[in-house]
Amino acid sequence: MKGATMLATLQELGIVPSFSRPSVSNDNPYSESVFRTLKYRPEYPEKPFSDIGEARTWVNGFVQWYNTEHRHSGIKFTTPQERHCGKDIEILAKRKLVYKQAKLESPSRWSGDIKNWDHIKEVDLNPEKGKSEIKECKAV
Repeated sequence: MKGATMLATLQELGIVPSFSRPSVSNDNPYSESVFRTLKYRPEYPEKPFSDIGEARTWVNGFVQWYNTEHRHSGIKFTTPQERHCGKDIEILAKRKLVYKQAKLESPSRWSGDIKNWDHIKEVDLNPEKGKSEIKECKAV
């Protein structure tokens, strides 16, 4: 498929194309991270969608799963919905208590401290080395 044909197809389907800067792999690290997660889902389609409606249905299902079920390592294995609603604070506090109790009951199974389950206020994705650029997590 030629570039002009692809652009025409996108316009015909009502899709506005967006282009990253050339040779910049982390132009938008948030979208790159979501795209990788999307591609590695077991439900990722093997064949092209038959129409834009089918594509939208699949993507809507993925977004629902991503926001309400998928536990993100960057926010201490809670979901974005739990974080957005403020439920992550209670979840992390309970998790911390469970780990402390487990260590008290079987200290020989622990070689060091328990995992850090403290709530984090700020999240940074793909930080540049030597530069601490921290962005405030804002409600959507």
